[in-house]
Amino acid sequence: MASNVSSRVSDNKALLSLNGRFDFSIHRDFRSNYETILNTAGVNELDVDLNGVDYIDSSALGMLLLLREKATAKNIKMTLVNPKDSVRQVLEVANFGRLFSIT
Repeated sequence: MASNVSSRVSDNKALLSLNGRFDFSIHRDFRSNYETILNTAGVNELDVDLNGVDYIDSSALGMLLLLREKATAKNIKMTLVNPKDSVRQVLEVANFGRLFSIT
């Protein structure tokens, strides 16, 4: 099965892309991708691209919070980008707009 998580780094900016269901089933892939990003020297921006996500649950929200904590500890600015309306609604209900920049 193809991974629902991919990442790439270019200069000081990283992109973590998610597709399909964002739930506990992808936590290993999610963690291994973000750990690679967080351990890459010079990265100071991280965009989490939610454009391909059609379902997000509470475990995914927890994973985003954990990533935010780790990114903040390394002075990396994290932004959630391109959420579909259904995902944006979940983020809004969870008050994530107070914790994250969502574009």
